[in-house]
Amino acid sequence: MQAKPMRLFASAASRLVQSRIATNVFISVTLFAGALALVACGDRTVQEGHGTTATQDLPKREIATPLAPSAATEHTRKRHREQAFQLAAVEDINDAALAQQGLIATADQRRIPGPNGWVSWDAQSYDFMTSEAPLTVNPSLWRQAKLNNLMGLFEVTQGVYQLRGFDLANMTLIEGDSGWIVVDPLTNAETSRAALAFAHEHLPKRPVSAILFTHSHIDHFGGVGGVVTQAELESGVVSVIAPAGFLREATSEMVLAGQVMSRRADFMYGRRLPRNAQGHIGSGLGKQPALGSISIASPTRVISSAYESLVIDGVPFNFQLVSGSEAPAEFTFYLPEQRAFCGAELVSRNLHNLYTLRGAKVRDALAWSGFIDDAIHAFPDMQVIFNSHHWPVWGASAAREFLEDQRDVYKYIHDQTLHLASQGMTPNEIAETIALPPALQSALHVHDYYGTLKHNAKAVYQFYFGFYDGHPSNLDPLPPVESAQRYVALMGGADAVVAAATQAFDRGEYRWVAELLKHVVFAQPDHEGAQQLLAATFDQLGYQAESGPWRDVYLSGAYELRHGAPRTPLPTGMIEGLLRATPIERFFELVATMVDGPKAAELSLTLNFELLDRQQNFILSLERGVLHHREAPPDPEAHASIRVSHELLIRLLLKRLPISELVSTQALDITGNPLRLVQFIRVLEPADPTFALVTP
Repeated sequence: MQAKPMRLFASAASRLVQSRIATNVFISVTLFAGALALVACGDRTVQEGHGTTATQDLPKREIATPLAPSAATEHTRKRHREQAFQLAAVEDINDAALAQQGLIATADQRRIPGPNGWVSWDAQSYDFMTSEAPLTVNPSLWRQAKLNNLMGLFEVTQGVYQLRGFDLANMTLIEGDSGWIVVDPLTNAETSRAALAFAHEHLPKRPVSAILFTHSHIDHFGGVGGVVTQAELESGVVSVIAPAGFLREATSEMVLAGQVMSRRADFMYGRRLPRNAQGHIGSGLGKQPALGSISIASPTRVISSAYESLVIDGVPFNFQLVSGSEAPAEFTFYLPEQRAFCGAELVSRNLHNLYTLRGAKVRDALAWSGFIDDAIHAFPDMQVIFNSHHWPVWGASAAREFLEDQRDVYKYIHDQTLHLASQGMTPNEIAETIALPPALQSALHVHDYYGTLKHNAKAVYQFYFGFYDGHPSNLDPLPPVESAQRYVALMGGADAVVAAATQAFDRGEYRWVAELLKHVVFAQPDHEGAQQLLAATFDQLGYQAESGPWRDVYLSGAYELRHGAPRTPLPTGMIEGLLRATPIERFFELVATMVDGPKAAELSLTLNFELLDRQQNFILSLERGVLHHREAPPDPEAHASIRVSHELLIRLLLKRLPISELVSTQALDITGNPLRLVQFIRVLEPADPTFALVTP
C-alpha cells in the first residue's frame, strides 16, 4: 500500500525533551488537537480541493457545504417534539444564569489567528446559534451547545478565575503570592496566549508562577508554550505539577494508536462538517478542539500518592490522584482556603465517555465512581466546584448533589451492565435495555451530551468480557465485504434491498435502514442510490442524536458518502517533533507496527543503531516478521551498524529520507552491508491516514 500523508495540521518542532532526564523544556508543534495522531507518511505535495498544498505548510481546512443535505423528516420532527416536551419537564432554568455567573468580561475578538495565517479558534462560527432549536438538531443538544458558546473571563470564587470558550477546555487562573498559577493551559499556544492576554486586560498583569496539568489529554497541556517561555521553564522560575506518569501517558496513545484515533476523531469531532444547523454545532463537552502550536513541558513535581498536600506560590493545595478514571494520569485538587474543588475531568456537566468514539482503552467505571465518592468524603466542606470543562457549581448542597449524581451514574451503568450480562444479555441487548432511574434522568448534567448510556454500557461489557459476546456465530464471522455480498445476493440484489430500505426510511426506521444499506454499500460501493439513501439516513440519525459526538459521527458519515474520504496531507515535521519528546523505546515500538509481516516473513537481519547525540545503542532484530529492539552494546555479528543522530533516525525509519540517499548522505555512517538497511526500510509500510470508514 502506498503511503499517504497524514491529515493533521503540523509544523516543525522546536527542541527535544530528553527521554531519560526530566528537563524542563517543551516541544512545539502544530496539529488538529481533536485527532491525536502519530504515524509515518510520505513526503509529497497533494492536490486538494483548495489547490496545491505543500507538506510543510498548513493545509486548507476541509469544510464545505454538503451536497444536498436532507431536511428533517416528519419522523425526526416528531421525535424532537417529544424530546422538547421531556426536556421542559426536567430543564434546570438556572443553568443559563449559572453559565453566566461571575462573568467579568466577554471576548469581543472571537477569532484567534493561528500559525501561517491559519485560524486557530473561531468561536464566531457558532454565532448562528441564537434561536430556538432548529428542526435538524436535537433540542437537548442545542441547549447544551448554546450554553457552551460563552467566551469570556469569569470569577469562580475569591482568587480563582476561569477563561471559558477560548478552546474546547477551560483555563483556570489561581492568584498566588507572586503570580498566576495556571491550571490546564488549553490545547495550543495561540488560544492560551490569547486567553491569558484577555485576562490581563481585566485582572492585574502578573507573571505565571506555576503550571498545573490536571491530566494527560492534549487539550489540557498543549498550550503551555503560550503562557510561559522555554527560558522560564529552564530557569526553574515556573514550577510544573502533574500526575505521575503524565509524560508517558501524554505521548503513548499518540505514538502507537494515534493514526487510527486520528481518522476516527475526524468523525467524532465533525472536522469536515460545516458549522451550521445541519452540521457541527459542538461536542457537548465544549465546542471543538482548537488548531495551533502544541507544546509539552516536563513536570518539576509529580503527584504520586492518593492524597498529597502542597503549598504552591503561597496557596495551599490538597491533591487527589484519580489516574485510571477519565484519563490514565489525572488528579483533582481542593483549595481549602477557598473551599473550592477542581474536579478536572473526573466530573463534567455531561455523561462522559467510558469508551471514546475515536478509540482508546476502555475506562474503569467502578474506579471512576469510587474516586468521586472519595472526593465527597475527603472534602466535605466544599462550597464550589469548578472543572476543566463547562461552568461551575456553587453552594454546598448543590455541590454534593452534583457529585452524587455523577458518582451514581457511572456506578449504575457499571452495576446494571453486569447485572444484565449475568442474565445472559449480549452488549447490544444490554444497550437496548438499560435505562437510568428517573432521579438520574432528570439530572441534565449526566445526559448523553458527550458519552452515551448505550455505548458506555457496551464499554463496561468490553472492560470485563472483551469483544466476544459468547454466541458461536460471532466467534469467526465473515469479513464485512464478503458478508455484505452474500446478504445482498440472498435478499434479491442491491436494487431490491434499496427498495426495501426506501420503504423503511419512509416509516422512520432509520437504524434498520442503515443496517440494510451498509450491506449494499459494501457489496456494491458504486451503487449511487444506496449511497444517497444511506447519507440521508445518517442525516436523520445525526439530527436526532442528543450526543454531540454521535451527531458528528452520523453527519460525517453522510458527508463522506457524498464527498469521498479526505485527502489533506499532514506536514511531516509534526511527527518528527512529537517523537523527539517520546522515549526512543516507544518509537521503536511504533516502527515494529509498521513492519509488513508477509513481506518481512522471510527476512532475517540484525542492525545496530548508535545514537550519536544520546550515547545510546539499540539492537534491532527482525525475524519471522517480528521486530524486536533492546538497548545494549553494539552486536559485532550485526549485518550493519548505523551511527546516526536521534533526529535523523526518526526521519530514516519514518521513510522521510529516500532510499537513494541512504548511502550518499554524510550524516549517516554505515558500516557492514548497507543493503541490509535498505531491505529493512523496504518492509516498513507507513500508515494510511485516510482509510475508509463508511465504504469498503
